[in-house]
Amino acid sequence: MTTLLPPAELYRHGLRLLLEKDIPAWVDLWDEGGTMEFPFAPPGWPVRLEGRQAVADYMRHYPDHVDLHDFPEVTIHQTTVPETIVVEMRGVGRLVETGSPFDMTYIAVVTVKAGRITSYRDYWNPLAVQRSGVDFVGANR
Repeated sequence: MTTLLPPAELYRHGLRLLLEKDIPAWVDLWDEGGTMEFPFAPPGWPVRLEGRQAVADYMRHYPDHVDLHDFPEVTIHQTTVPETIVVEMRGVGRLVETGSPFDMTYIAVVTVKAGRITSYRDYWNPLAVQRSGVDFVGANR
């Protein structure tokens, strides 16, 4: 019998997978019909991804563009809905193409049902990525 991880533990496990650059395993944390939204996406960037395959396609080349080293600040807040968490975090590393430092803060609202991510709203600063001059989502824009 498989034990389902609570949302906060599943999220922390997902961060470890991202640091290991194991994108297929990270995508496996998603529900088949899960959605990922980017409310602050700049023009030309995806605003909403529908389904695990769309998330996989979007994230496939992420490690080729961003070499994540750590998430030195992660605070997970439980909401009044047990399946939903709010995450404040900071990711650091380097941009592969230029070798420049990567330092991004995020707020994510994540819902997990039956041990899988069903909704992920990613509130990140697109201006920081645009200033870097690197298109880390490649052909997905």
